[in-house]
Amino acid sequence: MENLNSAVETLVHGSNTLFLLMGAVMVLAMHAGFAFLEVGTVRLKNQVNALSKILSDFAISALAYFFVGYWIAYGVTFLQPAAQLTHENGYALVKFFFLLTFAAAIPAIISGGIAERAKFGPQLMATALIVAFVYPFFEGLIWNGNFGFQDWLKAEFGAAFHDFAGSVVVHAFGGWLALAAVVLLGQRNGRYREGRLVAFAPSNIPFLAAGSWILIVGWFGFNVMSAQSLAGASGLVAVNSLLAMVGGTVASLLVGRNDPGFLHNGPLAGLVAVCAGSDLMHPIGALATGMVAGALFVWAFTATQVRWKIDDVLGVWPLHGLCGAWGGVACGIFGQQALGGLGGVSLASQAVGTLLGVTVAFAGGLLVYGLVKSAVGIRLTKEEEYYGADLSIHKIGALSQD
Repeated sequence: MENLNSAVETLVHGSNTLFLLMGAVMVLAMHAGFAFLEVGTVRLKNQVNALSKILSDFAISALAYFFVGYWIAYGVTFLQPAAQLTHENGYALVKFFFLLTFAAAIPAIISGGIAERAKFGPQLMATALIVAFVYPFFEGLIWNGNFGFQDWLKAEFGAAFHDFAGSVVVHAFGGWLALAAVVLLGQRNGRYREGRLVAFAPSNIPFLAAGSWILIVGWFGFNVMSAQSLAGASGLVAVNSLLAMVGGTVASLLVGRNDPGFLHNGPLAGLVAVCAGSDLMHPIGALATGMVAGALFVWAFTATQVRWKIDDVLGVWPLHGLCGAWGGVACGIFGQQALGGLGGVSLASQAVGTLLGVTVAFAGGLLVYGLVKSAVGIRLTKEEEYYGADLSIHKIGALSQD
């Protein structure tokens, strides 16, 4: 009997490790989606830089999170013998891998906002500081209960802040960090002439669409496998993610008047928004959440570029910052039993937690990018920007010059 129990326990640990490893690989693959979404959106002279940033940012993020960030968020260090790290089939290591892919999404989000005029080295410096210190602080606050914030919310409003897969912890946080960076960086040269927007057309719609599809597919690993165990996997999370994605697509298609840029970002807006409450909402609530997010993205992207003259190249603040914040609040609305959800969530807690995430991210972005700007500068020269980041930084263009 003892041998049977031991065998069952080994099988459970092995299954959970494999389940989470598959999720980590799926989210890792999403970084190719970030890369190609940016490659397709920026001008031809900045495509190599877009690809180089995403891969380099991931590498720096991995080092920062492994040695510092994960310890700040969860109090876990890997500076111990390998024999201890492989306990329970190395589940703790795979959990780190999975959460690393979330942490590395933060600079990948920021990359799209600051494209075409940011220096390469200083951006990597900012990535290291954000993933080592700023993001883990808020991550640990919400997902590990650090500093008693979640306990306070539960005592005050009856429920802790609920963010199942990171609408606020990852997406809104990354989007508001990006807004701070974009504001400090300033507009691209020639983007506005006599106060009017000058169109910079996407360089490659097929690449943009491919990036969107890669992100869509990987997102099911992002959401479903946030359960972090095979027993916790939920068909509700999968279907809610699907319907939110569809809702965002339909809304962006209608409100965006068939624009392919809006169309291929609409499903991402829906997926961003549903992350927080995907394990609680009724599928119709998830559909509504996605539709609001898709319309919100189109409106906010247009207002950001035209009315407010904030040169956020990929619209990462509307997509991740605003739609992520909406997702945090939507969880408190559509997660209620009165609207078909599973309950156990407080709208007040969702509003407070979302507001805190937005505040910490924007303040952290101003601090990090302000320091880097003062120390080494964060913007290419006018000449470098004119010739493009590809030739100015990487000394090669995206296409051969035969």
